[in-house]
Amino acid sequence: PKILPNWLGLFGQVINTAGSPHLQQQSDFGLSDVIKHNSSSSVHRVRRKRFISQSDMVAILDYHNQVRASVFPPAANMEYMVWDNDLARMAEAWAFYGQNLSVRTGGYQSILQLVKPWYDEVNDYVFPYPRFCNPSCPLLCYGPMCTHYTQMVWATTNRVGCAVQTCYNMFVWGVLWREATFLVCNYSPKGNWIGEAPYRVGIPCSACPSSYGGTCSNNMCFPAVQSNFMYWFK
Repeated sequence: PKILPNWLGLFGQVINTAGSPHLQQQSDFGLSDVIKHNSSSSVHRVRRKRFISQSDMVAILDYHNQVRASVFPPAANMEYMVWDNDLARMAEAWAFYGQNLSVRTGGYQSILQLVKPWYDEVNDYVFPYPRFCNPSCPLLCYGPMCTHYTQMVWATTNRVGCAVQTCYNMFVWGVLWREATFLVCNYSPKGNWIGEAPYRVGIPCSACPSSYGGTCSNNMCFPAVQSNFMYWFK
């Protein structure tokens, strides 16, 4: 079985794994491999699809944009993020690209319980590269360190779609969880490219793509439209 590094991060009972192999030279496996390689055929596993609610969609999207708007040092080209239903449908199938995953035992009171641990990686991050992973020390670029956070704040990533699933009687990290809740978020265009910073430092909105028409909202490049709600979902 594949073994994940201990420093990957076990936040309370939330496990984070990264699906992008670009920023760090890491193995191309994620949460499904942890389950697949540690599950026993003697234990009956049940996976129940759960369509994500609109309130959860808005909470995830608003939290991402809140994080993106408040990065430090400030970003000159941070794009406003919108919801993408196609990415959400692919997340239901656990498609692995530009992806963040989170799992916790039992259910959840707020969807942000599964999202905030990604942001918490900021405590181990020093712009423009993770503290222990940068192009000058490739031998240390072994596994995901801060790639959930950097994917959240990757300036040119402007679409996100997520899915929630509940699984029963499943081995995760070699331990039987009677109930596990998974959050899978797909991003596009994907970020975490090796050797690149997640965004350009500068006065907010000073380096927005021309397609945004010069419109700035809450430190982010925002489409020149009449209603913000029109661009919550694509």
